[in-house]
Amino acid sequence: MGLTLGLTLGLALGLTFARARGLTIGSPLGRARLCRGLVGGVVGHMSETQGGGAPARKSKALIAVVAVVVLVAALYAGYAVIFKPHGGDLKSLATGPMAKLVVADKPAPQPIQAQGPDGKALSLAGLKGQVVVVNLWATWCAPCKEEMPTLAKLKARYAGKDVKVLPISLDKGDADIAKAKAFIADKPPLDFYHGDYALAFAITPATEGLPTTLIFDRAGRERARLEGGADWSTDQAGRIVDALLAEKS
Repeated sequence: MGLTLGLTLGLALGLTFARARGLTIGSPLGRARLCRGLVGGVVGHMSETQGGGAPARKSKALIAVVAVVVLVAALYAGYAVIFKPHGGDLKSLATGPMAKLVVADKPAPQPIQAQGPDGKALSLAGLKGQVVVVNLWATWCAPCKEEMPTLAKLKARYAGKDVKVLPISLDKGDADIAKAKAFIADKPPLDFYHGDYALAFAITPATEGLPTTLIFDRAGRERARLEGGADWSTDQAGRIVDALLAEKS
């Protein structure tokens, strides 16, 4: 009973310490904090049983070690099922309409530049501290126009929060740019942004087509992208944004 209580208290302390710092059992540091808590619980139990003989102490110590190893292994294997992802566990969220989402192995900034609705130049560097959803599109792209209303709903969903939705038109020529501006004007609360078509090839890796949506974290790093049309008004899309909002920049 004493060992069980020690393990329980150790587990509780380890989880509390990790979660208070935004860690998950899926992260190396989170697992380390959990193990430290468990070991602390076992050590506390052993210190209370020092009055027995040497053989008894050795037996109890061996049982304690085995119990810790088994428990930690079980938690490590089942953390994705038991605990909700916190922060950057985006791969597990790529389901349903977001199934084509590709999560960056090495998050990095991208040279995203565009002209904003006020006519001024805009870059991601000025948007740090926010989760930014960049959608590259054009009026000649049917899937682009089809998904745009869902991006409008995504922006409305996060009104007043640290989320920026940027539909950047890559249209060429004054006539097509005017069409793109009119199209966005009919999709409130979206604003019109325009970028050079070369932007599609300036990002790394270059996009293979339109639409392409890139999702950036608060630090301005691309964390994921989805090429092709998608429904951004769904809960699956919202969970991805929520995961990045939960992270600290």
